[in-house]
Amino acid sequence: MIYVSLISYTPDPERTIAAAARVSTSPVGATKLMEKLTPEAVDRLLTQLLASGHLSPFEHASFTFAIEGISRVTSHQLVRHRMASYTQQSQRYVSLKKADYVTPATISARPELEAKYHDMVRDCHRLYHEMLDAGIPAEDARYVLPGAMETRLVMTMNARELIHVCSLRLCLRAQWEIVALFERVKAEVERVAPRLGAELKPKCYRLGYCDEAESCGIFPTAKEVSGGK
Repeated sequence: MIYVSLISYTPDPERTIAAAARVSTSPVGATKLMEKLTPEAVDRLLTQLLASGHLSPFEHASFTFAIEGISRVTSHQLVRHRMASYTQQSQRYVSLKKADYVTPATISARPELEAKYHDMVRDCHRLYHEMLDAGIPAEDARYVLPGAMETRLVMTMNARELIHVCSLRLCLRAQWEIVALFERVKAEVERVAPRLGAELKPKCYRLGYCDEAESCGIFPTAKEVSGGK
């Protein structure tokens, strides 16, 4: 089960973004702007920034998440987003006493294959401990562990990068586990910054069409919109 908890974030993130944006055209500083900005003005300014593509002010608000229960398969995808900070549980220094791992639903739906899957993962985990007991360093014994093994990490992203990553990873054609992860990330952001949370969505909602070769069905592809041209 994927667990995501927002453990730290920029105080009043939406107002911070709005004040940062106003500084560039204001005779007063951000502190006074923070005091004067009404919720309506903040919402209006964020809408203008998003519509114009002026996204640098969104980098002034950051969010830190504790993440547990994702597979190493998904964490490898996650860290490809480089405009972020990650600290992950080390398989070099932490021995995995329990065989906690992720089972995809497509495998669970095939009982004859699911049984083999569980046997394989558990066999790998037993061999891992056999190696540790024989004096093999954990950094070497971990080579037998499958990508299905669960991991935990801390991730920090600013609001601009969250908007970008969610535009890709909330797409229904993305891999199911990373979609589930960012659905939970979105829910955590919505708790403290609902206006920002509303912008964490697949890119097709902003484009009005799907820019992939094949659509999931929510929006037509760009080729379909243009009449096949």
